[in-house]
Amino acid sequence: MAVRSAFQSTTRPGKVARKLLSQIRLFATDVDGVLTDGGMYYAESGDEWKKFNTRDGMGIKLLQRAGIITAIVTQERTKLVARRAEKLTIPELHQGVMDKLSLVRDMSARYGLTLSQVAYIGDDINDLETLKAVGFSATPADGMPQVAAAVDYICRKKGGEGAVREIIEMILDAQQHRTQ
Repeated sequence: MAVRSAFQSTTRPGKVARKLLSQIRLFATDVDGVLTDGGMYYAESGDEWKKFNTRDGMGIKLLQRAGIITAIVTQERTKLVARRAEKLTIPELHQGVMDKLSLVRDMSARYGLTLSQVAYIGDDINDLETLKAVGFSATPADGMPQVAAAVDYICRKKGGEGAVREIIEMILDAQQHRTQ
């Protein structure tokens, strides 16, 4: 795929990649392994913990300021994710989603967008259909090999360590939004 090589062979996206990124109007992300490191931490009390990267959170806020719709799409259903989405005022929080592609299609249609205007970042096989269908797809550096083989861009950063922010910076740069 020409786009994949344009992304992976340079530190800055090539012309084809920039054109794709400049058309993005909706940014959707998986949670575990993307916004988090994929670990599920449990305390003796039964409490569950997840570590979110604050720089990813700032990136999401920057996207929102640029007028891009932000979304979380995950199979998991936790209060932790709901709290994170609320803190970041993410308008589209979808938990317990088994068919991510159908949900992303429906969400796009509600906003009058095509799938080519959607960027999605995921890390595992349950994200593959969606990653293959959207205008721009990415996976963290530690995404599953099947996913890495299918996406437009493989991040330099791992899940939970700034991969989301890396993609966001590329989108904002392509759309000429200043992040300073």
